[in-house]
Amino acid sequence: MDSHLSGAVNEEVELVEIETEAFSLYIKGKPYHHRYESLKHYQKVQSDENMHFSYEGEAIESVRLFDVQTEELVESTNVSPLFFENGTYQLVVTPKNGYELHFHHEHQSLRKAISRVGKPPFELLMGNLTFTNEVGYTTFSIGTKEKKVLEVTLEIFPSKLSYKEDYQKLLEEVNEEVYNLAYHFVKKTYLGATTSLTVESSWSEFYRLLMQYYKQFTKAIAQIEKQPHHQLIKEHALVRGDQLKKQDSKGRKFLRKRPELFTETQYGIPIGEKKVMPTKGLNVQKRLSFDTLENQFVKWMMTRIIHKVESLKETLRKQASVYQTSNHDDKLDEIEAMEAYLKKKIRSSFWREISSLDRSVMSLVLQMAPGYREAYQTYLILSRGLILHGELARMSVKDVATLYEYWTFLKLGQILGSKYEMISQDIIKVNREGLFVTLNQSASAKRVFRHPHTKERITLYFQKHSGKVPTVKQKPDSMLSIEKSGKDRTYEYVFDAKYRVDFAVEDSYYHRAYHTSGPLEEDINTMHRYRDSLVEGKEGAYERYTFGAYVLFPWGDEHEYEKHQFYKSIQKVNIGGFPFLPNSTLLVERFLDRLIEASPQQIQQEGILPKGTLEEWESDLVERVCIIKVTSQEEFVRVIQQGRLKVAADWLNRDWHKSSYVGLYKPRNVFGDQGGVSHYAKVGSVDVEDSSITFTLQTWQSTRQLIKPVGYGIRTSAMTDLESLKHADELPQLFMKSNDERHLWNLMRRFTKQIIVSLDHEDVGEAERISTFQSQDGKLTFEIDEDSVYIRSASNQVIISKKDCVYYPNKVFRQIVNIL
Repeated sequence: MDSHLSGAVNEEVELVEIETEAFSLYIKGKPYHHRYESLKHYQKVQSDENMHFSYEGEAIESVRLFDVQTEELVESTNVSPLFFENGTYQLVVTPKNGYELHFHHEHQSLRKAISRVGKPPFELLMGNLTFTNEVGYTTFSIGTKEKKVLEVTLEIFPSKLSYKEDYQKLLEEVNEEVYNLAYHFVKKTYLGATTSLTVESSWSEFYRLLMQYYKQFTKAIAQIEKQPHHQLIKEHALVRGDQLKKQDSKGRKFLRKRPELFTETQYGIPIGEKKVMPTKGLNVQKRLSFDTLENQFVKWMMTRIIHKVESLKETLRKQASVYQTSNHDDKLDEIEAMEAYLKKKIRSSFWREISSLDRSVMSLVLQMAPGYREAYQTYLILSRGLILHGELARMSVKDVATLYEYWTFLKLGQILGSKYEMISQDIIKVNREGLFVTLNQSASAKRVFRHPHTKERITLYFQKHSGKVPTVKQKPDSMLSIEKSGKDRTYEYVFDAKYRVDFAVEDSYYHRAYHTSGPLEEDINTMHRYRDSLVEGKEGAYERYTFGAYVLFPWGDEHEYEKHQFYKSIQKVNIGGFPFLPNSTLLVERFLDRLIEASPQQIQQEGILPKGTLEEWESDLVERVCIIKVTSQEEFVRVIQQGRLKVAADWLNRDWHKSSYVGLYKPRNVFGDQGGVSHYAKVGSVDVEDSSITFTLQTWQSTRQLIKPVGYGIRTSAMTDLESLKHADELPQLFMKSNDERHLWNLMRRFTKQIIVSLDHEDVGEAERISTFQSQDGKLTFEIDEDSVYIRSASNQVIISKKDCVYYPNKVFRQIVNIL
C-alpha cells in the first residue's frame, strides 16, 4: 500500500462492504478508537482478540471487512475489532434494479438515523450509526416491503476497558451482586449466549426456573379467582315517574334540563302554587364489577407468559429438527400442558369478562393483596429467567457508563463486606413497569457495616442527596461515612465514578503534564466542587463535612499510576483519583483500610479545614482543671451554694495557677457511694492572701456521670484537663501525664468504652505515669513502661514502641485487630 493510502487510514475508511443481487452495502468509519491517535498506534497493541461479525440473507455475492494489519478489505470475518463505543459509522446502501429498500433496527433512534435519499430508481439508504457508551452485539436488516433480504450482526467494543477481561468481569460481578441489574429493556446493543455456554445448559437453566415457579403462579391465579379485586359501578336506567327513587346528581341534572317531563298532580313537589311530578326519570343502580385494572394486569401477565411459553416450545422444536433428536419430547409435553392450562384459564367465564390492559398500572393491590402479590412476583422472576442468557431473546444491557457507576458502588460494598459485618442494606428496587432492575436512588439507599472489634459504623451511600446547601444541591455516586469512637460526628468521603480516562497519547497536553494515563482534569475539579459545596450550618456559620473526594476511573495499570500527580495529591489535599476495575482494586482497598483504621485525630490533621477543625484547635489549647478535695458534706454544700472556695496555699498543686476550672473531689470515706468528682465550674477570679487562695467560681456544671475513685484518691489537689473531665468514668482516667498516654487512651477507646486505668501511685496527685490500660472485660490490656507498650489479648501479645503509637496509629490499629 502506498504512503498516501497508508496516511488515509488514519481518517475514515470503508470497514464493511457487502454485495448482494439487490443492493450494495458500505459502512465507513475510523478502524480504531480515540484512545489511539492513529491506526499505527492501534496496530502495535493488537492482540488475538477478534470481532464477531455474522450475516444472513438472499443472493449474497461477496462480503469484505477491513483488516487493520494489512490495511485492506479482505474476504474474511476473522478480523480485529473495528467498531467501538462512542464511535460514529456511516452506512450507505445503494439499490440495484430499482429496488425500494428499507432499514430496520429494534432501537428507534437507529431506525430514524437511516433514511432514504434521492429519487427512484437511484434512491439510497444513508445515515450514521452511533453507539453512545453501548457495547455488545447489534443487529440490523435491509429488505423490501415484502421480505428481509439481509441481516447483519456487528460487535461493538468498549474503548476504555478490555472487552474479554474487564467488561465481561464487570458485567458478571454486577449480575452476581444484584440479579438482572445489568439488563435493560431495549438498547442499541445486546448480549447473547457466549461460546462457553452450550444450548443444553441454557435450556436446562430456564426449564428448571419455569418448573419451579409455574405452580406458584397458577396457585396465585386460583387465589385471585376465589377472592378477586372488585369495584362498584353506577348505572342509570330510564324509568316511569312512579318508579323513581332518591335521585343522585346525574338524575337531578336530567330532570332540570327537561321541564316538559313534569305534570301537575294532587300530590307532588310544590313549585309555586302548583304541585308537580315527573313522568320519567333516571334511577341509579350499583353493580359489582371484576373488570378492574388489577385484574386486567393479571390477565395481561397470563397472556405474556403464554406467548413466552409458545416461543420456548417453538425453539425446542426447531432444535429437535436441526439435531434430529427426540430427547426433548417429554419436556415439550410438559410445556404444551402448561400452555393449554393457561389458555383454558383465559377462556374461562371469569377472565373472559376482563378487558384488555390499555395503560400502565401502579397499585398497592399488586404489591400487597393475597394472590396478586405472588402472581406479580412470580411473573417478574419468570420474565427474567426467560431472557437470562439471551438464548431465547436478545438481552439488552445498560450502557457501560451506568454499568460502571453501579459496579463501583457494588464493588465498594463488596470490599467492605469482606472485612466488616453488614448490618443493613437498602439499595434495590424494581422500576414500576417491571422491565428492568435499578438501584434505589432514594435518600435511604445505603449499606451499613460494623467493625467487628471497635463496633464503629461504616455507611456506604448510593447517590446521596446533599439536602439544603447554600448553593447547588450535589449528588455524588458513592459516599462513605465513617464513625469514630469518642466523636459525635461522622467523617465523610466522596467516591465518584467517571467512565472517562485520558490516555495521555504522545505529545498531548495531558502527556506533557502528567506523563501517564489518568482521570480528566475536569473530573478532579468536580471533586474540589463536591468538597467545597457539601457543607452544613452550625451556629450561624457553615462547615465542610466532606474530608476527601476521589474520582474512580476505568484504568488497569495501578503500579504506573502511583507516579501520577493525581494519586500523590490524595496524601497532600485529600483530592485525587483511583484506577478501579475488576482486576485493579488494590489501591482502593488499601485506601479504604487506611480511612477506617485511622484515628479521628489523624483524620483531622490530614484534612484541610474540614468540619470540626476549629473544635479540634480549641481542644488543643488545653484548658486545665484543678481538682480540689472537700473534707465534709457541709463544706461541699457551702461551696456549691456560695460559689466561693477558700483553701490553704500549701493545699494546692504547684501548677494550680494554670487552671481555668475548679473541680470538687469528694472522698469516699466521707461521702460513701457518692464519693468522686461530680461538679466543676469556670474560675471567675482568684484572691491570693498570705497563706490562702480564694476562688470565685461561675455557674456549676455536672460531669457526664459520677467519676468514681475505684481504689484511688486525691490527698489535697491534682491537675487534669477539661477534655478528660468530660469523658472520664473513673478517677485515674483524669490524670494522663503525657501525649503518649493520650494517644493510647484514644486508641483503646475505639475498642471499648469501659477502660480500667492503673497508676503507679495510689494518690493520683503523686502518680508519675499510667502503668496499664485494660478493657473492662479483660480482653485487651496495654502495659506501659518507659519506651514500649505491651499489648495483650487473651492469647496473643505484641510489643510496640511509644513512638509508633503517636506517628503510626494505623499500623498499631492493625496489630491490635490481628491479636484480637
